[in-house]
Amino acid sequence: MAKSKYSENLIRLKCATCGNVNYFTRKNKKKTERKISLSKFCSTCREHTTHKESGKR
Repeated sequence: MAKSKYSENLIRLKCATCGNVNYFTRKNKKKTERKISLSKFCSTCREHTTHKESGKR
C-alpha cells in the first residue's frame, strides 16, 4: 500500500493548561521552522486555550 504524503507532516497539539492532546494538524516544515501555537477549544478545560505543538504521533 502506498504511503500517505500527509502522515509525514502530522503534529500533535497539546493544551497548555491541562496537557491533554486534543488536536492533530499538519504544517509545512520547510516554511515554518518554529513550533506553532493555536487557540483551540479544550473539552477538558471547557474553554478556548492555547494549544502548542508537542511533536509527531
